[in-house]
Amino acid sequence: MKRRDFLKSVSGLAAGAALPAMPSVISTAYADARSETLLIVSEGGPNNLDIHGIGTNVPGYEVSWNCYDRLISHEMKSGPGGVPYYDRDKFKGELAEDFKIDDMSVTFKLRKNAKFHDGTPVTAKDVKWSLDRAVSVGGFPTFQMSAGSLTKPEQFVVIDDHTVRVDFLKKDKLTIPDLAVIVPCIVNSELVKKNASEKDPWGLEFTKQQTAGSGAYKVTKWTAGTEVIMERNDDWVCGPLPKIKRVIWRMVPQAGNRRALLERGDADISYELPNKDFQEMKANGKLNVVSLPFSNGIQYIGMNVTKPPFDNPKVRQAVAYALPYQKIMDAVMFGLANPMFGAAKDKPTEVAWPQPHKYNTDMEKAKALLTEAGYANGFETTISFDLNFAGVNEPLCVLVQESLAQIGIKTTINKVPGANWRTELNKKEMPLFTNVFSGWLDYPEYFFYWCYHGNNSVFNTMSYKSAEMDKLIDGARTAAASGDKAAYDKDVKGFVDLAFTDIPRIPLYQPFVNVAMQKNISGYQYWFHRRLDYRAMAKG
Repeated sequence: MKRRDFLKSVSGLAAGAALPAMPSVISTAYADARSETLLIVSEGGPNNLDIHGIGTNVPGYEVSWNCYDRLISHEMKSGPGGVPYYDRDKFKGELAEDFKIDDMSVTFKLRKNAKFHDGTPVTAKDVKWSLDRAVSVGGFPTFQMSAGSLTKPEQFVVIDDHTVRVDFLKKDKLTIPDLAVIVPCIVNSELVKKNASEKDPWGLEFTKQQTAGSGAYKVTKWTAGTEVIMERNDDWVCGPLPKIKRVIWRMVPQAGNRRALLERGDADISYELPNKDFQEMKANGKLNVVSLPFSNGIQYIGMNVTKPPFDNPKVRQAVAYALPYQKIMDAVMFGLANPMFGAAKDKPTEVAWPQPHKYNTDMEKAKALLTEAGYANGFETTISFDLNFAGVNEPLCVLVQESLAQIGIKTTINKVPGANWRTELNKKEMPLFTNVFSGWLDYPEYFFYWCYHGNNSVFNTMSYKSAEMDKLIDGARTAAASGDKAAYDKDVKGFVDLAFTDIPRIPLYQPFVNVAMQKNISGYQYWFHRRLDYRAMAKG
């Protein structure tokens, strides 16, 4: 496939049509257009363009991040290998040109020249409506806002057309960081209200299909499962005007095809390739390959603790001893992950997350625990995974299937289409599954609030509830807000220890974000959401 053919195919200009031969001299206009167009290939794409939507998947985060503004964002710092890396503790204005943090509130002054994509000025009323929406729609967005103690529309106060105040319900170390994640994005309220209905008061069906933001890019075409095309918003004022004018993001399910497109120069950037491919591409040196550990993230095996047999802690411990950890590291991850198993001591020694647990492959111990639990002959179940990330998930599940069979647990692999994965997680009916969770805010108590608290968020995929766990998580959050380090350290070690004892989910490893790109691509940044930020990228 020639580069011009790929450009035409992904932009939909010549779908299925024969293309004319490449002219011997490429026009200056074509070369300029090509230098300003970023061609992305990935395994899966967004199922929804709105982060507030029901079941919006991880690729949908990328659209929202680039097409909407938030009041604030993070400063950057130099990360591992010199890669620009978001600074967890430093913030700057985005839609806000200035902000002042007081004891129990924060006040934002908006940029007076900011406009939505349709030319409508951005006002404080839009900000309030958007934040009201985030805390009211329910599901993931509302739980995300609650992670920073942002739960009531009354907290968001319009002072004048360009001034908004956010009142704190209590002192919470996570409130300001929570305003810089993807969810509290600012939406064109008048446009969305025109397309809302009594059954859909927040206009979620409208924003599922099109963007209604003020961000640096806007979606001009979206064909679900095939491609997304975004054009630069030349009127964007919340940062330096991006050098990339156009983004063409193509879904190419086969990993071998994605690698071939990259190596031929027909695509600019890709992720979600098998780790073996990333290691080989690193070795041959024709492409730039970036590999960085997920911040506050793990891949794990989860078990639904509300139903037999996984309601029995001994069964869960048996599974933890039966997993083929090192085989997964060697044959699936090819070293591009940090192991989260085989700790030298039984109890946590660090005030940190993620950290390894004590479990390692021990079939005899696994069989003994299964017998103690009353399942000496094993049982049958399913193990599910997200097809959007099949390159890792499928071989991982095959190895787990083979290993569990050795202790009598027979599993059927259930491949869930990526567009449906978040919905299936929300149902909380899958008995056994693998998934990744990476906390946007890089604090242990934030991860555990999402994944282990009795509030039972979508990411408490195991439906695990423990009054003792809740007390430890809530205690750590209170201690962090008051600066009580001794209490904080005690509670963090306590909830990590309890998670490893009850083991409703079994950490396997801390994955790496792997991105391969052409040598002329610059400006890649690592962000907490692990997706691409086109705003800083350029092509030489």
